[in-house]
Formats: sequence, structure tokens, C-alpha cells
Amino acid sequence: MCLLLIAIESHPRYRAIFAANRDEFYNRPTAQAAFWEDAPQVLAGRDLLAGGTWMGMTRSGRFAAVTNYRDPSTHRPDALSRGHLVSDYLRGEETPLGYIKRLAERRHQYNGFNLVLGDRETFLWCSNRAPGERGLGPGVYGLSNHLLDTPWPKTEKGKAGLKGLIDEKVEPDPESLFSLLSDRREADEEALPDTGVGLPLERVLSPIFITSPGYGTRSSTILLVDRENRVTFLERTFHPVSIRDHTVKYELLIKP
Repeated sequence: MCLLLIAIESHPRYRAIFAANRDEFYNRPTAQAAFWEDAPQVLAGRDLLAGGTWMGMTRSGRFAAVTNYRDPSTHRPDALSRGHLVSDYLRGEETPLGYIKRLAERRHQYNGFNLVLGDRETFLWCSNRAPGERGLGPGVYGLSNHLLDTPWPKTEKGKAGLKGLIDEKVEPDPESLFSLLSDRREADEEALPDTGVGLPLERVLSPIFITSPGYGTRSSTILLVDRENRVTFLERTFHPVSIRDHTVKYELLIKP
């Protein structure tokens, strides 16, 4: 996951809204979102190379998503897969805070990450590039490949777009959210961050929706949780040479 937009308690009908893009190499094998055969309570896409996932939820209301922290100078090829940070939480029963506390003992075993965890009552963010954790109270948040709410152009544009779409008088339209996530416009050069990958690549990676040879946005996910604990989960997958995109939709009621 390389862009995660979050709205907590910011709409009269929905207590949580998530809009996210997963960016990955096109040749990395992936399964589209579904309930897992080996963990029937888990609804998520799946990385078929390492076995984890980038974003998902459970029938009991557990939620998790991960983004990479971009810093090639500290990248370790032998690090553990960050996708298991999500799948391990979804498979378990720990509270978000309990999971984060236990993760502190082994966070150094992963390359840089941001992790958002939630349940029926709490949402938390943590990173192995920042100390502690942060509770996500009412508001709109953005997370890309740096820390929470780092003002990168795509993060700021995404947050502003999400705020506009969840105006109290407007029912969030999934197609409008997908449209927000499909913005391919590059950021102005003077606004680009310097993460150590060089200016040409920073420019390629700057849009909300990334397209480049071999790497780009593989899927967009919309997750809506209303105040009666009804969930709408949509995932739209893309392929650079595919005839058309493919969307799956799940609706469920969260049960303790």
C-alpha cells in the first residue's frame, strides 16, 4: 500500500472511511480481495509471493493496512515481509495497542513501515521509523511512504479530495472515491520530497495513481463502515496491458 486516506468520525453516516492505492511491481503475483480459505474471517487481497496482505478487515471488525517507508539507504533484502504485519493482526485477537506493544520487540526485523490498526472502538498508527503510537481521533488523515500526515503532494491532494467528498450533505460515492484515487498528475518539481531515489523517480512516484514500466498502482480499495456496523468493501484491480479493470464488492455486518 502506498497511499492510504482515512476519515474517522467525519461523516454523519460513516464512522470510518478508507480509500487506498496499492503500488507494486506488475510481475509480483497477487490475489484479488476475497475471504481467505485458510482464515475465513479475513477479507483482503493477498500477496502470493510472501503470503501476507497490504490491507484487510475481518467479520468482527478488525482492520489493518500497511505502507512502506521509502528510504533506500536502509533497505535490507533479508528483512521480514511487511505484509505479515497486517495478516498476523487480522488472524489474531489482540487489541490494536496490545499488538503494537508486542511488535515493538521485533520492529527492527522489517524494512521501514507504517501500520494502521483498528477494531470496533479504536484506530492506531505506528511506524518503525518513529517512536510510540498515535491514536486516530475524529479527522481526516493521509499516509504515503513517509510518516502519518507528512505533507507530500499526493498526501495533501488526497486528503483535500477526501474532505470534499465527505461533506456532511453528501453521501460518499464509491465512484467518486475511485476517481480521486485515479489521479495521474505529477507533482510540481519544487514540491517533490527527496527520499534518495533521484529526481526522475521522485517525479514518477509523485501522482496518487502511479504508472511506469514495470511498476505502478495495482489496485484501489474503498472501505466504508457505517454507524450500524455495516461494511461496504470494494477493490478495483488494474493491469498495464489488461483490456479493462476488474472490481469486486463485499457487504457484511460486523459481529463481535
